Amino acid sequence: MRAAVHGLRDGARRIDEVTPAERDRAVDALRALAILGVVLGHWLVTALVADGGALRTASPLQHMPWLAPISWVFQTLAVFFLVGGHVATKSYASARARGTTYGQWLRARLSRLFKPVAAVLTLWTVATACLLVSGADFATVHTLVKLALSPLWFLVVFAVLTAVTPLVTRINPLWPLAVVLHVDLIRFGLGGPSWLGWVNVAAGWLVPYTLGAAWTRGELDRRRAGWALLTGGAAATAALVAWAGYPASMVGVPGATVSNLNPPTLAAVTFGLSQCGLALLLREPLRRVMRRPLVWAGTAFVNLSAMTIFLWHQTSMMAVTALGLLAGRLPGLHTIPDGLGWVAARLAWLPVFALVLTICWSAFRTYEQGPRRRTGRPSRVVRVHRSLGPAGANATPRA
Repeated sequence: MRAAVHGLRDGARRIDEVTPAERDRAVDALRALAILGVVLGHWLVTALVADGGALRTASPLQHMPWLAPISWVFQTLAVFFLVGGHVATKSYASARARGTTYGQWLRARLSRLFKPVAAVLTLWTVATACLLVSGADFATVHTLVKLALSPLWFLVVFAVLTAVTPLVTRINPLWPLAVVLHVDLIRFGLGGPSWLGWVNVAAGWLVPYTLGAAWTRGELDRRRAGWALLTGGAAATAALVAWAGYPASMVGVPGATVSNLNPPTLAAVTFGLSQCGLALLLREPLRRVMRRPLVWAGTAFVNLSAMTIFLWHQTSMMAVTALGLLAGRLPGLHTIPDGLGWVAARLAWLPVFALVLTICWSAFRTYEQGPRRRTGRPSRVVRVHRSLGPAGANATPRA
């Protein structure tokens, strides 16, 4: 045990030493927190209830709406788009300085997003065919596939925003915010068509993305910018929930007439502004914490595996749920999420979800990090050094 701990510390120290001094570790920390927030949020507020011979989705927020603050902590997509906009604009500027064309830059960035997707689509295509052929309930299959592939919508939006990075680097975030405001006014105030809300899928996430570009330009370096976003966004969100009828939950709740996330509403966007403000205020504290080799090594690992973790966390939860059915209806896994007993049981299941996610990571990480070489393979520290080199400009680390 002592030797294992010593080896872990030694490896962390070497990773710390090979990380370029100019790398902003706070960016990687924020990305890691955003990814882990999404994963834990889905594991806590998504339930698959065994109803006869079928599985249906449910949520503790549906039965215990007073748990809505959980969604405020774990709905961290705005932070991911903030970091994404910052990294993409910085990366594009570096690419232009090196003489890289827009097409080359875009292909390199999108390949990092979509290579890991192939494994998910292949596995679930085969799994869906096998389930249908074996006579599984169609509603259950639909529920499972929808949950497994739900992360892909995020990647599509992120890919589109990445592609238009050269066009949006100078856009003031107030412009897409104004679009979201007018869309909601038409939808909810004037009785406009509900489909109009899908305009906010692009406009809503463009707000934190363009904030990331403003961060790159140095416009958000002063702490007062972070405080303005945090307090202004929180006050606006509170007002919208208290007096304009927006849901308190920042994630979708089954059966609810309005979802703040699908598509994004003005409340979700203002809440995202407050999250972005908090993220900006945390930059200096995170930089200090990231000086600790063990903490930095863990953060680097999450960044190296970000896409794999993001794409497979739902599948991991469903695998545990499906295998658990062999033992009957288990509390916190197949039962209705209608009380604190379910919450306690679900918390106990989280390590099992993490264990299965680790197995998925072991099986599919090569789609993100590339295959290992049989001979002459560089050490993990060397691979991390290459991923964290200055050419990446805080892009998603990869081997």
